[in-house]
Amino acid sequence: MIAQNLLSEVVPCLRPSDTGQKALNWMEIFRISHLPVVDGKRFIGLISDKIIYDLNIMDKPVGDYTDHLLSPHIHTNQHIYEVFSAASVLKLSAIPVLNLHHEYCGVITVYDLAQKFADLVAVREPGGVIVLEINAIDYSLSQIAQIVEGNDAKILSFFIHQEPESRQMNVTLKINVIDLSAIIQTFVRYDYNIKAVYMDESMMQNLYDDRFDQLMKYMNY
Repeated sequence: MIAQNLLSEVVPCLRPSDTGQKALNWMEIFRISHLPVVDGKRFIGLISDKIIYDLNIMDKPVGDYTDHLLSPHIHTNQHIYEVFSAASVLKLSAIPVLNLHHEYCGVITVYDLAQKFADLVAVREPGGVIVLEINAIDYSLSQIAQIVEGNDAKILSFFIHQEPESRQMNVTLKINVIDLSAIIQTFVRYDYNIKAVYMDESMMQNLYDDRFDQLMKYMNY
């Protein structure tokens, strides 16, 4: 998924002659704090509510303050991961998109970005979530996938988080089945440390009851 497919269908751009107050009004309507200033197809810069208040330009044209505008932008062919990175690092609520000729094409808001990313990681798909804590050196996606698929399930999405200078990593799996009991038991057999599980509470209780019964049988053997 690239930036071209993420453009907002409703958020407008400002013209240089538009006032700071008009910019603030639109920011309030669309729940954002940044808007692009565009002259025809030429991207002039990105204005924020902070710039407007700091310069006190509510009644003045934003085009008179181009030296104070922000310059960040992305291009239409950049991947959604790059868009996320730019918005996150620069703390932008909206990010302008230009084509390869440096012409303005539109804007991507953080809200639209979150909606698209939810589709990308299968947030809306039914299923459960398992979080594994493993040593980074032991990480093997092929083995993890083999365990899941060996229990007639599929990984819908996954992501990895590792703290700086840590040897441990968390692997979060979104799986296409609600009852994760069999998958959990297989991970345990393979000595995986299960940090967290998110599935239907009644199924979780059944899993705990089953493990308790197995423990009691072992103790009475």
